[in-house]
Amino acid sequence: MSLEKQPKVRLTKEENMIKGREKAIIGIVSILVGMIVFAIYGNFISTGVAFVVTFIVISSIFKFMTSLKKSDRVKKIEDVFPDFLQLVASNLRAGMTIDRAMLLSSRPEFAPLDEEILRTGKDISTGKPIELALTAMSNRIGSEKVEKTLLIILSGIRAGGNLAILLEETSRSMRGREFIEKKAASQVLMYVIFIFLAVSIFAPGLFSLSGVLVETMTNLMGGVSPESLPQNLPVSFSTINISVDFIFYFSMAFIIVMDIMASLVLGLVGKGSEKEGLRYLPIMLLLSLSIFLSLGRILSSVVTGLAG
Repeated sequence: MSLEKQPKVRLTKEENMIKGREKAIIGIVSILVGMIVFAIYGNFISTGVAFVVTFIVISSIFKFMTSLKKSDRVKKIEDVFPDFLQLVASNLRAGMTIDRAMLLSSRPEFAPLDEEILRTGKDISTGKPIELALTAMSNRIGSEKVEKTLLIILSGIRAGGNLAILLEETSRSMRGREFIEKKAASQVLMYVIFIFLAVSIFAPGLFSLSGVLVETMTNLMGGVSPESLPQNLPVSFSTINISVDFIFYFSMAFIIVMDIMASLVLGLVGKGSEKEGLRYLPIMLLLSLSIFLSLGRILSSVVTGLAG
């Protein structure tokens, strides 16, 4: 039996209520923004664009937050799953049945895995085949690591091996893999720090410096005609066609895009999943834009003071 072929788990009543609440918030906020834009501009096209953009942005935010909550839940389950397997193996060695062993292995410190343990144990107690019960448990958890572990356990059950020994060996294997992952994460920590500093501090500083340089050169060359300068100079001067506003908005857009890409890289390098890095995006945006704006003002005031 393959776990991938099982149907998707239906949402619970609480999850359906949360989904309905999110949809209501998205609709209300989008309508309010559309009404505000219509009151300001009185244009149906602008109102429609504002409504669609607001709807997409807020939907993306809710989806991102839901994805992070699900990832945190899966991570907590994966961390305690080896201890759960070890406890079930100990109960089986004590002579308990598989359903009894699972029910007694439910501990509050295993949350949120304890709810899945109780549900699976009750399914087995009420006559549901152990393969179907474990498959449903894997689908509800939604973890690739747990899914592969349960596939190994189901293969051992079908082969008729000693389940207690199988669970103990699987628990040791998961602990060993977890140790290797933590060791690999510590080895790439320096790369994560370098990327974070380069994108959040150094790059915005260079962008603010370039903006002040263009502004200074524009002010200096604004009243000077290139034809009036000596022709035997080692450098040539021409009219500056790039505006300061273009440099400013280009730098802002580039910093935002760079922060998004860097957060994805941080998630991939540090956690093995791109979306895990999106949790760093608000901090990186706040830090990089603050440095860009504040350092630009400081440099501009310093250059103005020196020139004055």
